[in-house]
Amino acid sequence: MTASAVTLVYDGDCPVCRNYAQHLSIKQAAGTFELLNARDNPPIVKEINDLNLDMDEGFVLKIGDQFYHGADAIHMLSLLSTRAGLFNRLTFLVFRSKRLSRILYPILKTGRAGLLALLGKTKLNNLENRQ
Repeated sequence: MTASAVTLVYDGDCPVCRNYAQHLSIKQAAGTFELLNARDNPPIVKEINDLNLDMDEGFVLKIGDQFYHGADAIHMLSLLSTRAGLFNRLTFLVFRSKRLSRILYPILKTGRAGLLALLGKTKLNNLENRQ
C-alpha cells in the first residue's frame, strides 16, 4: 500500500470509541493518520453524509479517496496497525479477518448504543442533521 492520508472519524462522546481511536497505532508507511471527532462536525462529515454513511452504525475510515464504514473500517485499521503493544496486537488478531470483523462489529455497535444510553449521551444522528 502506498502512503496516503488516513483519517478515522469516530464518536468522541463514546469512551470506548475514543479510547480505541487514541490507542490505535498506524504504520508510518500507511501515511499520515488523523483522528476526528464526528461531534466536532469536521468538514469530512459532509462527505460522509453525502455517501449516506450512518455514523451511528459505525465509524468511518478514509484512506486516500476510499471510504470504509463499520466492520470494513475496523478490518482495514487492523491491517494498518503497527502491532506495537498488546492493544494493537489484539486488534490485529481479532479484526484481521473480514469475516470475523463482520460477525463481531454488530456486537460492538450494540454495546456502544447501550453505553451512550447509560451515559445519557445522544446518538450522532449525522444523516438526520445534514447541512
